[in-house]
Amino acid sequence: MYPAVIRVLAEEDYVLSIDFDNGEKGVLDMKPFLDFGLFRRITNVQEFEKVHVSFDTIEWASGADLDPEFVYLKCSKKAHG
Repeated sequence: MYPAVIRVLAEEDYVLSIDFDNGEKGVLDMKPFLDFGLFRRITNVQEFEKVHVSFDTIEWASGADLDPEFVYLKCSKKAHG
Protein backbone atom coordinates (compact mmCIF):
# COMPACT_ATOMS: atom_id res chain seq x y z
CA MET A 1 0.00 0.00 0.00
CA TYR A 2 1.26 3.43 -0.90
CA PRO A 3 0.99 6.61 1.18
CA ALA A 4 -2.19 8.64 0.72
CA VAL A 5 -2.15 12.15 -0.67
CA ILE A 6 -3.30 14.61 1.98
CA ARG A 7 -2.56 17.92 0.20
CA VAL A 8 -2.05 19.00 -3.39
CA LEU A 9 -1.27 22.42 -4.81
CA ALA A 10 -1.02 23.38 -8.47
CA GLU A 11 2.20 25.28 -9.17
CA GLU A 12 3.47 27.03 -12.29
CA ASP A 13 4.30 25.09 -15.45
CA TYR A 14 1.97 22.14 -14.73
CA VAL A 15 3.76 21.02 -11.58
CA LEU A 16 1.97 19.72 -8.48
CA SER A 17 3.26 19.99 -4.91
CA ILE A 18 2.04 17.00 -2.96
CA ASP A 19 2.08 16.04 0.74
CA PHE A 20 1.63 12.41 1.77
CA ASP A 21 0.27 10.97 5.00
CA ASN A 22 3.66 9.43 5.85
CA GLY A 23 5.22 12.91 6.15
CA GLU A 24 6.90 12.90 2.75
CA LYS A 25 6.50 15.76 0.31
CA GLY A 26 7.08 15.71 -3.41
CA VAL A 27 6.61 17.43 -6.73
CA LEU A 28 5.01 15.87 -9.79
CA ASP A 29 5.62 17.36 -13.24
CA MET A 30 2.47 16.66 -15.25
CA LYS A 31 3.73 17.99 -18.60
CA PRO A 32 4.76 14.54 -19.95
CA PHE A 33 1.20 13.26 -19.44
CA LEU A 34 -0.88 16.12 -20.85
CA ASP A 35 -1.17 14.62 -24.35
CA PHE A 36 -2.97 11.48 -23.16
CA GLY A 37 -6.70 10.82 -22.83
CA LEU A 38 -8.49 12.69 -20.07
CA PHE A 39 -5.37 14.67 -19.27
CA ARG A 40 -5.88 16.75 -22.42
CA ARG A 41 -8.73 18.37 -20.45
CA ILE A 42 -6.25 19.92 -18.00
CA THR A 43 -3.94 21.55 -20.56
CA ASN A 44 -5.84 24.77 -19.86
CA VAL A 45 -4.15 26.37 -16.84
CA GLN A 46 -7.47 27.27 -15.21
CA GLU A 47 -8.57 23.61 -15.42
CA PHE A 48 -5.18 22.37 -14.17
CA GLU A 49 -5.51 24.59 -11.10
CA LYS A 50 -8.80 22.85 -10.15
CA VAL A 51 -6.87 19.90 -8.73
CA HIS A 52 -7.93 18.56 -5.32
CA VAL A 53 -7.48 15.60 -2.99
CA SER A 54 -10.01 12.85 -3.59
CA PHE A 55 -9.90 9.94 -1.15
CA ASP A 56 -6.19 8.95 -1.15
CA THR A 57 -5.14 10.52 -4.46
CA ILE A 58 -5.66 13.58 -6.67
CA GLU A 59 -8.40 14.48 -9.08
CA TRP A 60 -9.38 17.41 -11.28
CA ALA A 61 -12.81 18.97 -11.73
CA SER A 62 -12.73 17.63 -15.32
CA GLY A 63 -12.81 14.05 -14.00
CA ALA A 64 -9.15 13.24 -14.67
CA ASP A 65 -7.48 11.46 -11.77
CA LEU A 66 -4.32 9.53 -10.94
CA ASP A 67 -3.70 6.22 -9.25
CA PRO A 68 -2.15 6.82 -5.78
CA GLU A 69 0.68 4.39 -6.58
CA PHE A 70 1.50 6.37 -9.74
CA VAL A 71 1.46 9.66 -7.82
CA TYR A 72 3.83 8.34 -5.16
CA LEU A 73 6.24 6.62 -7.54
CA LYS A 74 6.42 9.49 -10.05
CA CYS A 75 6.90 12.24 -7.46
CA SER A 76 10.34 13.71 -6.99
CA LYS A 77 10.57 13.53 -3.22
CA LYS A 78 11.70 16.46 -1.13
CA ALA A 79 13.45 16.20 2.19
CA HIS A 80 11.28 15.94 5.31
CA GLY A 81 10.63 19.10 7.23
